[in-house]
Amino acid sequence: MSPRKSVAETAATRDRIIDSSLALASTEGLEGLTIGRLATDLAMSKAGVIGHFGSKEALQLAVLEAAVERFTRRVPARAVGARPGTERLTRTYDEWIAYMAEGEGHGGCLLTSVASEFDGRPGPVRDAVLAALGAWTAYVLAELNTAVETRQLPERTDVDQLAFELGGVILAAGQSIKLHRDPQAPTRARRAIARLLIAP
Repeated sequence: MSPRKSVAETAATRDRIIDSSLALASTEGLEGLTIGRLATDLAMSKAGVIGHFGSKEALQLAVLEAAVERFTRRVPARAVGARPGTERLTRTYDEWIAYMAEGEGHGGCLLTSVASEFDGRPGPVRDAVLAALGAWTAYVLAELNTAVETRQLPERTDVDQLAFELGGVILAAGQSIKLHRDPQAPTRARRAIARLLIAP
């Protein structure tokens, strides 16, 4: 076996472990990831699974990183062509709501569920969740500030408060979609977002 093929196969196996972990974490949470369960699901040895990461915490961080990457490709990246400000935010939140509703192979949005799972647990995973959510908040605030500067929103708009309220809509949508299985949740969430982003 050539070294190049070995490296490629190792990377492919690691990706397969992460994909399986994403699916499992969507129902069991990051703490629910067990090396034994993954080994069984993937028909691998426990040593084979953990050998790609070194520890369960390292696996959790790798899964979180993959979830952030998927979210970025699926949500803000699809709104790049929209006009900066309220139009781009409306498109972005629309994509996020669709992402939660369709699951993309893992039910709901893993980022929102992991934020609740680790909100009171100090450590590297919580730090990574905070960093991801901090980046998202910065994105939202930048678009809201652009909306104010271009008079899409009133000059008096409290952008921090508005970002807080938009986040509340998303959390409510996620719970209604995943927990309550409410088929009207995406529509209700989009209406709420539209009301918040329409200038009075």
